[in-house]
Amino acid sequence: MGSRFLRRLHAEGWRVRGWNRGRTTTLALREYGFQIEETLPGLVQGSDVLLSSLANDDAVRAVYLGENGVFAHARPATVVLEMSTISPDLSALLHREAAKRGVKLIDLPVSGSTPAVEAGSVTLFGGGDPETFLRCVPIFKSIAKQWYLMGPGTAGIRMKLVVNLLLGINMEAIAEAVSLGEHLRLNREVLLDVLPKTAVIAPAFSGKFSKIKSNDYSPQFPLHLMSKDLNLVQSAAGQSGAELPAGSATRRIFEEALADRGELDISAVTSYAQELANHSYPVS
Repeated sequence: MGSRFLRRLHAEGWRVRGWNRGRTTTLALREYGFQIEETLPGLVQGSDVLLSSLANDDAVRAVYLGENGVFAHARPATVVLEMSTISPDLSALLHREAAKRGVKLIDLPVSGSTPAVEAGSVTLFGGGDPETFLRCVPIFKSIAKQWYLMGPGTAGIRMKLVVNLLLGINMEAIAEAVSLGEHLRLNREVLLDVLPKTAVIAPAFSGKFSKIKSNDYSPQFPLHLMSKDLNLVQSAAGQSGAELPAGSATRRIFEEALADRGELDISAVTSYAQELANHSYPVS
């Protein structure tokens, strides 16, 4: 996702430079024509605005809080747009560390998978200083369809967890609906053609039906990241006192599906639901 944001910004005329924790991935970015930095300090020290898109809390801690991390080298007044989906506790820590150094940090998680990033149609949820958020609107216009300041620091992350709870539950509901349709002896091809045309399917899921139909689960949003996000949701719910029975069941199912589907798209949970149903109630 991060490389796609870089490519969009470069295509929109921004002067961008890139860096990735994996050298192989970093070198592969050279083909897109923007400058690649060999080290993170080199990237940070020469940048007015930093955007980061990382996989999980561990990666964010390493990149921001490590000895050669962002906060060890960022100049005062540097703007940081942190776009990863992480825990609210870690996001709060980043905001505190940024404030100590005079760095302007916005937590800015993204709603939308890789095709939406490429199309510039994602939604951004911001948490942080309103003035800094408004200053960054020209950047937002280059990478997103819409953007919302949800409140002070960590509000963007908290909103992302709300959204991804719906994403996970809805994807699991679709998986079970497809399984039910097959067990009720509906024609699978027709079922998968008609379901996305009904009023109950959100636009975000319309493209998943072609993947299910063709058994092409190449990742747009990998299942292991959905599982990670549902764990974050569960933890946040526990801390806040929210009761999420459907969310808890969905988290368990995604966790169980990880074994041989972790790197596949979240829509691969459909094949897992089918496998479970066939095991329990064989279709004859």
